[in-house]
Amino acid sequence: MRFNWRRTAAVSIILAASILLIYPAVFAQTKEAHRDVCETRKGLVILVEFPDIVSPVDTHFVRDRFKKLDFYVREMSYGRACTDVDITEWYRLPDSVKRYAISPANLEVDKSRIVKLIQDAIDAADGNNDFSRYSFVVLFLGAQFKEYGMVGLCGYPGMLGWKTDMLKTKSGQIVRDGVAIFTCQAHLGTLFHDVAHIWGGVSSGKRALPCLYDHDIQAKHPTNDTGFAKALINMGYWDPMSCHFYKRNIPPPGISSWTKLRLGWIGKEKLRMANPKQVSEVVLGPLEDESSETLVIKIPLTDSKFYLIENRQPVGSFDPHLPGKGILIMYADDSIDECRHGKSPVRMMDANPAVPYLQGAAFDLPGNGVFTDKKNNIEIRLIEKINNSYRIRISNIK
Repeated sequence: MRFNWRRTAAVSIILAASILLIYPAVFAQTKEAHRDVCETRKGLVILVEFPDIVSPVDTHFVRDRFKKLDFYVREMSYGRACTDVDITEWYRLPDSVKRYAISPANLEVDKSRIVKLIQDAIDAADGNNDFSRYSFVVLFLGAQFKEYGMVGLCGYPGMLGWKTDMLKTKSGQIVRDGVAIFTCQAHLGTLFHDVAHIWGGVSSGKRALPCLYDHDIQAKHPTNDTGFAKALINMGYWDPMSCHFYKRNIPPPGISSWTKLRLGWIGKEKLRMANPKQVSEVVLGPLEDESSETLVIKIPLTDSKFYLIENRQPVGSFDPHLPGKGILIMYADDSIDECRHGKSPVRMMDANPAVPYLQGAAFDLPGNGVFTDKKNNIEIRLIEKINNSYRIRISNIK
């Protein structure tokens, strides 16, 4: 699911065009930089148009967006995963966009309209496409936010819940795993956010990858930039599952270690377990640098609760687009399913609460290098910085 900003049509298309001008430099790296073998997520992108509006983008624009998503996924997964999509022709749905339009507030969305949009779209594409070839489906709308109501969302697992009847086309073809929906203004961070809900899947009745912004706060500020920032109480601008992007006209930030672990994108050899009852010293490299001997530190507290420590530096193609740099400390609780009522399955410890929206959350040297948890008798101390790495000590509070 996805919060969206109200924009005029002209401004939106200008912004989309500016992103296309900025991205080539970011994506200039070749795929040879990644592994030759990756786990491919195969998707079907259904192009959807409506009888009452003209799409402001063409197929080339859509193809370019998903090429950038593939690059992002390859870099975030260290080459373990990639995505490949087939793009259909444009299918005109039977009703005007007004019949499908929804509220921009997640908690106020009319689910019957999402069901209608998905069903009409997969039925339109039914005869020309073999849905068994795809592990996810995307509806890419020839509409804008002001016409549809959201820039992006995940139908399932998302707006339609975590449990649903199997989606089927009119001929009986099964739509596997999930469906995401985007308007033509969707930012790369938005594409990843909602498709990642599908890739994370559902286990024991809950999503592996929920939205990391607070849904209750978002519902109060569905069309206001500053208002939405207030919903970023858990992970701020440090993960597109929370913010989608730090600024609209730049690429999204990289994803956090919590999200990477849930997607299975960090190998066990890169994860260092630290016993909170013993003194541990670890050199922690940048999360975006696969050559780092250690990418994340985990401090278990109970069966479901733990700390994660990661090092975010302006390296790679995407972590230069963060609000800051340094060591991030996250408190996670696997018993919490969604970000509702002030609770979250993961939450950033804030090194500098005086800076709004967790933009100053990173611990760094000199001056702000110690975190203490008196309840669990844990101290996390930055000992020294070695180039882009940090020597970190985990111990009991003295």
